[in-house]
Amino acid sequence: MQDRAMPPEAAPLTSMRHELRSGAAWIASEPAEVQAAFLDSLSEGELLALPFLFDFWALPHQLPPDGDWKTWVILGGRGAGKTRAGAEWVRSMVEGAQPHDLGQARRVALVGETIDQVREVMIFGESGLIACAPPDRRPVWEAARRRLVWPNGAIAQAFSAHDPESLRGPQFDAAWVDELAKWRNAQATWDMLQFALRLGENPQQVVSTTPRNVAVLKKLLKADSTVQTSAPTEANRAYLAESFLREVEARYAGTRLGRQELAGELLEDMDGALWTHSQLEGLRCEALPEMDRIVVAVDPPVSGHAGSDECGIIVVGACTKGAVQEWRACVVDDVSVRAASPDTWARVALTAMESWGADRLVAEVNQGGDLVQAVINQIDPLVPYKAVRASRRKAARAEPVAALYEQARVTHMAGLETLEDQMCEMTTQGFAGQGSPDRVDALVWALHELIIAPSAHWRRPRLREL
Repeated sequence: MQDRAMPPEAAPLTSMRHELRSGAAWIASEPAEVQAAFLDSLSEGELLALPFLFDFWALPHQLPPDGDWKTWVILGGRGAGKTRAGAEWVRSMVEGAQPHDLGQARRVALVGETIDQVREVMIFGESGLIACAPPDRRPVWEAARRRLVWPNGAIAQAFSAHDPESLRGPQFDAAWVDELAKWRNAQATWDMLQFALRLGENPQQVVSTTPRNVAVLKKLLKADSTVQTSAPTEANRAYLAESFLREVEARYAGTRLGRQELAGELLEDMDGALWTHSQLEGLRCEALPEMDRIVVAVDPPVSGHAGSDECGIIVVGACTKGAVQEWRACVVDDVSVRAASPDTWARVALTAMESWGADRLVAEVNQGGDLVQAVINQIDPLVPYKAVRASRRKAARAEPVAALYEQARVTHMAGLETLEDQMCEMTTQGFAGQGSPDRVDALVWALHELIIAPSAHWRRPRLREL
């Protein structure tokens, strides 16, 4: 399309933002004749305006939520469209109906990690402010003053997180913050920005960032005045190279880095956690190690109905050659299930035993007692079975297992994200997550059976000798 100004008749279309949300998704799913009829119904001005009407083309996570909010946080994987969403929000704030009409905001702060990144990504990038602007509303970059100026007089100033003090003095009615989670001086810069955001009746700010486990982001997300949208890289695949998606998914799927950078997940570590995501990521095993013992451990739910807790079912193998202190284990599978009946989880556990060639089924019997073994024996009366009973609180039982991880004696196969999330919610004070840590309980019993219990037997004679 040629770079020409939109005629006056295009202006009414800019007031239809809410009415045209998800419009592109609707028209794309219609038959060709409906699409043609829609385009034929538009005037020349509307056709010229349509490519710049972001509410029509945007994905759901790229549109600001309704309601009274101070901060909109856009969490997303790489290439999920966060930058475009931030730039288009600034456009919606500064532009009026006509090129020289005033918008809702007149003074905007653009804050990135460095001035170079503000300029190259937020302003001149392919999804930046200049690229997104219609020709007759396109701002001009004044390099000497580090600012953008729109035809209607609105101004956006560029700031670097390396210089928080530069935000002391200016004042704004809107702000766009990019990649907050990677800033070195994040808290200081963020605090200075909040003092500067003081113009207008309702100053607002948008934060577009890939999530990281940093205090400033976690605190922001918990604020009552914050709203959030999120999306993985996959959500924007129509605008990404297929080769890129194949490569990063093959290399990073199931890893902590992949969940953060592709899925856009915020992976938090609890205070006093027995395990952390970064620790578990460093213990990833790409191929099955040598294993001469395999157990399936089960933590049955208290009751067996659709509303019961999950039944934790974890498969762990170990290499038990050499001295006990040299033994290594690998968590190979998690087949935990929310079962409507004891028969269901018992069959899943026995199927896992058969699939992995496990030597023994270990089951906690604190809740079910002899019933647990009875359910299993009804399906397979010859299964090698060991009942275990908890006499200490969950955190105390888990601590020796966590020590094995600190010694790098336990590794994980890929695909255990749900188990790992639950592990990272187990603290020295107990489980900090929702519900019961059934998967962690099963893991603990498996590693007690394979390594910790044999180690205890090995140490006793030595202590008597001493």
